Amino acid sequence: MAHKFEIWKDKRGEYRARFKYNSEVMFSSEGYSSKASAQSAIESLQKNGPGAEIEDNSAA
Repeated sequence: MAHKFEIWKDKRGEYRARFKYNSEVMFSSEGYSSKASAQSAIESLQKNGPGAEIEDNSAA
């Protein structure tokens, strides 16, 4: 599969969620104290992400 969500534990012992496409990290979450919270972050992205609008805050 070219894309996947991944849960990992960082050097501080916090759980993080990230999205990879062709082995490149496209998104990484904040650190969570529990693995379940990282899983919830992934589930929220899967549920709410597809319909999310794009807000461009870059200076033109």
